[in-house]
Amino acid sequence: MSTIKSGLPSGLVAIYPGSFDPITNGHLDLIARGSRMAGRLIVAVLRNQAKHPLFSVEERLEMIAEVVKPYPNVEIAAFEGLLVDFAASRGATMIVRGMRAVSDYELEWEMALMNRRLKPEIETVFLMAGEEYSFISSHLVKEVAALGGNVSDVVPPSVEQRLKKRIAARKG
Repeated sequence: MSTIKSGLPSGLVAIYPGSFDPITNGHLDLIARGSRMAGRLIVAVLRNQAKHPLFSVEERLEMIAEVVKPYPNVEIAAFEGLLVDFAASRGATMIVRGMRAVSDYELEWEMALMNRRLKPEIETVFLMAGEEYSFISSHLVKEVAALGGNVSDVVPPSVEQRLKKRIAARKG
């Protein structure tokens, strides 16, 4: 069996799902760490219009593609429907989820147990957010940016530029 640097099987496919509206440095930290755990890491953007996203799915995929270039084993995709069905369709056996604080625990736990019930062969792995990213959420980033605050230290530069343009367009 071949292995990657982490010592895990290189054939391991993992999914890191989310809305990524927009992608933050906290997300990128989890992508970097998740990419060391799997032979392929698929960053999967959920198509969920009920959330009233600031960016379209296509725009989010573009932003993610720009910032994951340093990770050759990272792919991007969009999906709708059940995450475990998408994961199975892509050959994934692991779902990567980030935990920022205790407040994330209950919802993440419930989702992991339901996913296990639906597809027991797919494991959920929780990664603790890095301390410097534990307070960052896409929602908070959008709110601060909309109010004119500086978000340059919590999102990649290309994402910050897109945020400023989108917010200016909505105000104008």
